[in-house]
Amino acid sequence: TIPEEDWTDQVQIIGWLYQYYNTEPKDKVFADLKKNIKITKENIPAATQLFTPDWIVHYMVENSLGRLWLEGHPNDVLKSEWKYYLDEAEQEPEVQAKLAEIRKEYATLKPEEIKVIDPCMGSGHILCVLFDVLVRIYEDYGYTAREAAVKIVENNLWGLDIDERAAQLSYFAVMMKARQYDRRFFSRGIQPYVYAVPESSTLPENRLERLGPERAIAETLINDFRDGKEFGSILTPHVTLAELDAIRSRLDMMDEMADYGSLFETVVASEVADALRPLIDTAQALVQKYDVVVTNPPYLSIGSANKKLNEFVKKHYPDSKSDFYAVFIERCGKMTRTNGYQAMITQHTWMFLSRYEKMRKSFNGSFINMIHLGARAFDEISGEVVQTVAFVVIPSRITNYSANYIRLVDYQNELFKEKEYFKKENRFVSKQSRFMSIPGSPVAYWSSQNVLNAFENGTPLKMIALPRVGIITGNNERFIKYWYEIVFNDIIFSIQNYEESKQSSFKWYPYNKGGSIRNWFGNRELVVWFCYGGEDIIDNAKETGCFYFLGAQDVFFKEGITWNGLASNKNSFRFSPSGSLFDSNKGPMLFPKSKKEELGLLALFNTKVAQYFLNILNPSISLQAGDFEKLPILPLAKDDIVLGLCKENIDCAKIDWDSFETSWDFKKHPLIPQLRLGSETTFIDRDGKLGSFSVTSHRLANCFVEWQKAADDRFNQLKANEEELNRIFIDIYGLQDELTPEVEDKDVTVRKADLPRDIKSLISYAVGCMFGRYSLDVDGLAYAGGDWDSSKYKTFLPDRDGILPICDDEYFDDDIVARFISFIETVYGSETLEENLRFIADALGGKGSARDMIRNYFLNGFFADHCKIYQKRPIYWLFDSGRKNGFKCLVYIHRYAPDTVARIRTDY
Repeated sequence: TIPEEDWTDQVQIIGWLYQYYNTEPKDKVFADLKKNIKITKENIPAATQLFTPDWIVHYMVENSLGRLWLEGHPNDVLKSEWKYYLDEAEQEPEVQAKLAEIRKEYATLKPEEIKVIDPCMGSGHILCVLFDVLVRIYEDYGYTAREAAVKIVENNLWGLDIDERAAQLSYFAVMMKARQYDRRFFSRGIQPYVYAVPESSTLPENRLERLGPERAIAETLINDFRDGKEFGSILTPHVTLAELDAIRSRLDMMDEMADYGSLFETVVASEVADALRPLIDTAQALVQKYDVVVTNPPYLSIGSANKKLNEFVKKHYPDSKSDFYAVFIERCGKMTRTNGYQAMITQHTWMFLSRYEKMRKSFNGSFINMIHLGARAFDEISGEVVQTVAFVVIPSRITNYSANYIRLVDYQNELFKEKEYFKKENRFVSKQSRFMSIPGSPVAYWSSQNVLNAFENGTPLKMIALPRVGIITGNNERFIKYWYEIVFNDIIFSIQNYEESKQSSFKWYPYNKGGSIRNWFGNRELVVWFCYGGEDIIDNAKETGCFYFLGAQDVFFKEGITWNGLASNKNSFRFSPSGSLFDSNKGPMLFPKSKKEELGLLALFNTKVAQYFLNILNPSISLQAGDFEKLPILPLAKDDIVLGLCKENIDCAKIDWDSFETSWDFKKHPLIPQLRLGSETTFIDRDGKLGSFSVTSHRLANCFVEWQKAADDRFNQLKANEEELNRIFIDIYGLQDELTPEVEDKDVTVRKADLPRDIKSLISYAVGCMFGRYSLDVDGLAYAGGDWDSSKYKTFLPDRDGILPICDDEYFDDDIVARFISFIETVYGSETLEENLRFIADALGGKGSARDMIRNYFLNGFFADHCKIYQKRPIYWLFDSGRKNGFKCLVYIHRYAPDTVARIRTDY
């Protein structure tokens, strides 16, 4: 009862429903991967099912099948119907001559001769669009739509998938498409060439011998398809089309003979045919060449697959073995005729990553056009991980062909990308030979001549300082911690080399492992268990069989530059002082030969210029050492200015990092006044005599204004410095037409003052003073495990039992709110106490008196904020009697004792 004009939409809806039907199995597959359970052949469909946006399917089909027809049979009316068809860029005369030869071949094609396939057809979405375009091609040639529907199913359209249910949906989709154009199609007895790749079973000897001379062909097919459900369309059967015709004729003959033979002969013929015909039909689909191949292949790391599939891919597809989608790029190229078209949508990593460099260099085809989609081309996939590209290529090389490239990576959803597809400002025209000459041969179609000159004239980074990879522990949960999770005195900051660490019984060492986007300095928050040079990491690997790696030991603990191995949209580089170890994947390092080189390179790395080149070498979220080392380095101009700016930037970032208590170099909260209650300061009076006065009170609002000015000055200075570095390096690389020096506020990675955040951090510091973690009398940590030293606490004494009750009223002498008020009075004075409490309460927000608002924050907000600041590794632990806030208390991890819980129960 579905109206005919809505059938296409209904087929698409079925595809969406099937994808969501697979949601739970897909989630389970990826949950199992985290437990190191590999993906089996039964789970591959669920893990890789992804419905392609309709406009992208039209782009691929119109620019492959549609182009094939129009270039041999020009028709402006037909072309105008294909919304996403891209006109060819202007070509040089010798290229036009080559294209004319190819188009002569296209001109001889009749519609019945065109063969098209989707080898990963899923629920048939691409097949449906291919069908519609084929109908228009037949009509252009003089057929009616009804005649075209029959001929398309008989002659043109093939589809394959490993998923039986997907194949059934595709079969339904194609049949419905044919019925849309021919009301009597169901009665014609025509079956589409739409197959689930089968898995063979062994035929008994007495069945095989009846095949006569064709027995060897049957045995080859049985052997080839033994793991058909595992390998799917990447199989290449070891048979020819002639051999398939021969064995098909043999089966037909057996069927005819069975009609005149015994019941046994009938059963045998049927048994052999049932076993072999699916293999023969699928083998033909896999062996024959196609004029057009269009698909959205599965995206799946081969490392996630089981051993059998892994070994098959590595053997047959060594250049593209890292991911299924890359394997299919290679496989589809082999399925396409010399002057046919291959259209695909895949992840974009093959265009840039060093692990696909051999694949790019061995590519003998020509790009016709491309849409570089980037992240979020599929609305149901959020985040930056899946970044895609759709492209059309021809398997033969057309020297100096100018292709169209549409860059949509900066648009944040499916709808915007489709709208921006039509705008000229997003289009680039480039010759393949231009960007393939860049080291590593990235598909950097947007590269200007100045960029190419930089690669040609610059020195590769690896010739100056080679990026190095560090440690893989094999068990990060055990061996890597945030520094505040452990006894601080167990961390050593002064080891200078790996040999020294082998002799050291110290357990923990600073560790670089990426972190948030932060330039110049920071993200120094992790430590690694590395006593006796990593002895326990080695022993753990031997016991558990996990993989470990102790990296570039010759540079362990040396000063250098570290960066985020994974970054969503921008790479981030920082100075790393001596004494640190570093991660292999997420926190690699660079070790220049001199301080001058170190500062010069760090200055360059944190500019728009470096990011521009890194986006050419590898715009994925993972910056690999093999890509980074190709960065071209040009001679440094204005080196004194550059080095001075870099030093100042490092200092700004360090002051900012150390202003917050998650830094191990944190000294004192920035809102604590320089001169506390009762202290004395000196001054010169009008007569030039030396005098002194006692400080009696401070307004917290004034302290915040001072901090705000300092933070804003630091922010503005860093922003100005970064813009000046951008100007200098843009001039050096000649990129004035591509880049501007301006830096957006959001890209400056030191923090401005923020009243609610800073007041909450003051409260956190006060709680630290209550527990004895901090002291108003000493800088930095006063107690974080180890031996307690009571001499450090004079101005404000820590809580006696290390248990701070949080209640809805002041029931206990050490009530946390009462102690906090005492802290504020001690630090800022009694005269301004009420004013300061109101300032704190207003910053926290809420209603009621200042004391009530502060108490409400301790009851309902403090612990959540604490967990957020400390990355879900709280150092203050919350005991909670339930939702009605009858009783809560905090204890400090480093003052936790065997009797702490008992004392909470008995004393409170």
